[in-house]
Amino acid sequence: MEQLVTISTRKAPRAVTLTPDAVTKVRQLLVAEDDPSLALRMAVRPGGCSGFSYEMYFDSEIDTRDTVERFDGVQVVVDNQSVELLRGSVLDYHDGLMDAGFAINNPNVNRSCGCGNSFS
Repeated sequence: MEQLVTISTRKAPRAVTLTPDAVTKVRQLLVAEDDPSLALRMAVRPGGCSGFSYEMYFDSEIDTRDTVERFDGVQVVVDNQSVELLRGSVLDYHDGLMDAGFAINNPNVNRSCGCGNSFS
């Protein structure tokens, strides 16, 4: 009896994706920092009113276990512990009077708090 073997060619979603507006804003902030070694680090840490909270900051230290994504010259780094909690997330940037700033759309969130900075 012959066995069929299925090989999946579908890739796992990126750790994170940046919208064009987010890429533009991050690039502007990196230029202002005037340090070409910096990358945007996105992480998830225990804490916040719903269990986890997001962290974003510029970092020049990249570990060999980090996941690195590149978007039109912008490098985004996610640590090994945060990658599965962020996988498939989209970082966007809005520049308006009521809703200015970065926003993370994370498909892994079961619930979030009213402030939008923590989730579970």
